[in-house]
Amino acid sequence: MLSLLRVHHIAIICSDYAASKRFYTEVLGLEVQQEIYRAARNSYKLDLALNGQYLIELFSFPETPARLSRPEATGLRHLAFAVTDLDATVRELDRHQVAYELIRIDEATGRRFTFIQDPDGLPVEFYEL
Repeated sequence: MLSLLRVHHIAIICSDYAASKRFYTEVLGLEVQQEIYRAARNSYKLDLALNGQYLIELFSFPETPARLSRPEATGLRHLAFAVTDLDATVRELDRHQVAYELIRIDEATGRRFTFIQDPDGLPVEFYEL
């Protein structure tokens, strides 16, 4: 068996680097650890952290294909963040004018959750602990 320790990072390729950088830093509040422009690839790589823990690599590449469908395309289905107060999270989303789905209840746990979309339509979940 592999001796995995934890998830190291999640890599996301975006179509509009400026919009995605704003979304992940200003709306979600992730912290920039490092930003690199790779001239040979005409690509940015933005390392983002949550509470000091490296979490997301945000990439830009020229001419990337669109996501096939939402959310049941092969590959990453959604990105989920744990929150302690879903009502406060929704108020903050309202403040940033980010649309969210109606709050639902997880049938297995009884916990509340909702979804938004990043600038490329990647579903992002907020799950109340």
